[in-house]
Amino acid sequence: MNGKPDEGVADYIAVKALENGVTVTGVTRGAENRFLHTEKLEEGEVWIAQFTEHISAMKIRGRAKVLTAYGEIESGKSEK
Repeated sequence: MNGKPDEGVADYIAVKALENGVTVTGVTRGAENRFLHTEKLEEGEVWIAQFTEHISAMKIRGRAKVLTAYGEIESGKSEK
């Protein structure tokens, strides 16, 4: 893989919960954005999701590591 997803293939993301109670919510495409599906993760669980013709965005709440073809992001507040 060249670091970019292949054309014509929907992007995937992997979300790894870094704490209990992380939520991943899919948001629909269209004139009105709507929440389509919510998944709750416990610490250490991994959720692999795909953007599709129906899902255009994902909302992640809580501390999680998000891996994409474009890089890695950590969500949530960092502990100090």
